[in-house]
Amino acid sequence: MDRNRHLHAGIVLDIVRSPSGAAVSDIAASWCRSALHHGLDPEVNGQRESVEASQLRHLREAHRALLDVANPVLDQMYRAVGRSGCGVIFSDAQGIILERRVGAGDEPDFDRGGLAEGARWGEADEGTNGIGTCLVENRPVVIHRDQHFASRNVGISCMDAPVHDPQGRLIAALDVSTCRDDHGPAVVEMIAALVRDAARRIERDYFCRHFEGQRIIFLADDAATGTALLAADRDNLVVGASRAARLRLGLEEGVLGEPRPLDQLLGTGTSPSFEDGDRAVLRQALARAGGNASEAARLLGIGRATLYRRLARAGLRH
Repeated sequence: MDRNRHLHAGIVLDIVRSPSGAAVSDIAASWCRSALHHGLDPEVNGQRESVEASQLRHLREAHRALLDVANPVLDQMYRAVGRSGCGVIFSDAQGIILERRVGAGDEPDFDRGGLAEGARWGEADEGTNGIGTCLVENRPVVIHRDQHFASRNVGISCMDAPVHDPQGRLIAALDVSTCRDDHGPAVVEMIAALVRDAARRIERDYFCRHFEGQRIIFLADDAATGTALLAADRDNLVVGASRAARLRLGLEEGVLGEPRPLDQLLGTGTSPSFEDGDRAVLRQALARAGGNASEAARLLGIGRATLYRRLARAGLRH
């Protein structure tokens, strides 16, 4: 085992020292970052970094709203992949593991591998790895065994996807890892797809929870970027947009610092008018009254003749 790890470290360092090493692949680029930018040694075998129990409790409390949404998804993911020896892991944006789901029989391997709650798995801590590299590159990744930077991590396969908050900012990484060597490429890709889907569900549910009480508008669902959602208030002003919606609409950072009209964001806007407001109010009143003009007038607190005049002015027939 030590010889294999030494050989792996040699391969990594050969890539790092190569003038074109970073251009070979995304994995090679991450290896170069790990060594040259973070100053890590692929053969390091010292104490793994982790946070104190008190700090872990503080981090969990700070992310309570997110974890309330994420935990049911983590449980569901574990029920789907746990029997195959996989563990489900959820980290914050710094790569600190906040939650872990793993079977009792696999727990010792995960503990030895450093995949424990409170452990630091940022790329600056462990080099190329599923959690850290996913966070650095802000995209789904698969880091399979010897694709890791550190030799001590080559017994692990990781499948990860980023999670973004309701403002579109990177906030967490969802990870499924296994310490077993019987997961071939086809199984790994299948699990990676489940991870991406689960991360999108967490983002979607967190967005809807955050903007509870507002109107949620569905724009699109994309396998790569996630679910594009907008949140609009009762006046049809957009007060929130998911990351996928921001990418789809080309919204720059800070563009929703102030509410924006929905039709303006969607490129279908015309100048606002009082007639538009009257039209919406009149149609709603008639709908509530089941089409009965007298009842609609009563609901609006106006006379029937006034109702008909306003209907005509708004271009509505009854």
